Amino acid sequence: MDRRTLLRLGVFSTLGTLATNLVDPTSAQSKLVLKATDVHPLGYPTVEAVLAMGRKLEAATDGRLSIQMYPSMQLGGEKEMIEQAQVGALAIARISVGPMGPLVPELNVFNLPFMFRDDAHMEKVIDGPIGDELLKKLSEHPTAGLIGLCWMNAGTRNVYNSKKPIKSIDDLKGLKIRMMGNPVFVDTMNALGGNGVAMGFDQLVNAMQTGVVDGAENNYPTYATGQHYRYAKYYSLTGHLMIPEILVFSKKTWETLSKDDQALIARFAKEAQQEERKLWYAMEEKSRNEMEKAGVEITNIDDKKPFQDAVKPVWEKYAKQHAELIKRIQDVQ
Repeated sequence: MDRRTLLRLGVFSTLGTLATNLVDPTSAQSKLVLKATDVHPLGYPTVEAVLAMGRKLEAATDGRLSIQMYPSMQLGGEKEMIEQAQVGALAIARISVGPMGPLVPELNVFNLPFMFRDDAHMEKVIDGPIGDELLKKLSEHPTAGLIGLCWMNAGTRNVYNSKKPIKSIDDLKGLKIRMMGNPVFVDTMNALGGNGVAMGFDQLVNAMQTGVVDGAENNYPTYATGQHYRYAKYYSLTGHLMIPEILVFSKKTWETLSKDDQALIARFAKEAQQEERKLWYAMEEKSRNEMEKAGVEITNIDDKKPFQDAVKPVWEKYAKQHAELIKRIQDVQ
């Protein structure tokens, strides 16, 4: 056999091996790494819950499926994360319900101010039939391009600013407060007497540094991990919003998975919903301690009624079309 023939056979053998590797379901080529992202850093409850979910997925599939996390806004803010998931550029994103409201109107009920009585009320809602129905609404939405996997706790949102403590509703007047990019939130802040400024979370620190905004509103862990106390040391317990967060999966990627893999991901996501909750409460306590050590002035507001009364126009504007759903939420005990 001459040298030319040997070379030709060698090429065919190599091509045959490559072809086998491409179609063999047991080969390394069949491994799928699911790209996940979050605006929060490593150690944050939502990030750690997704990482734990990835470890379970990897163990259950002998490494065939795994999750690679990109925390700390590495892939942009929530708006960019949603867009990337919709086109399949990433598989998993942890998103606040805030920016999801414009996509799926029913989700906006969770964005209404003072919707939930307390954490226990919110948890009963998202753990029950209403929570499942809203995830299904998102998953079946014809243009959202996302699968709703599970809910995650995100605590109570309070206003913080660089000017003064907020002891009454009058103290909010004229303050420029960053809000998530949803008209419900901007209207809420405006109704409270502040000046609501729609802005991505990834732009906030620079906006506080340069005075574009006087502050923002968020929960203890986000305020602490973002070190926002460097720019706005007055943290006031307005408690105006309690918005659960949602773990979404790219529908484009989801539809390429087998039914068994979809079921596995869905199961581990539901477990993540409960696991994140335990991490959340531990981090809330830790974050408040860190805030106090950093010299943050935390102001309690005993009388919330003026705040609740002030946002009635927001309810009139956004709640009427979802009156039945809202009543079901309020009836949950």
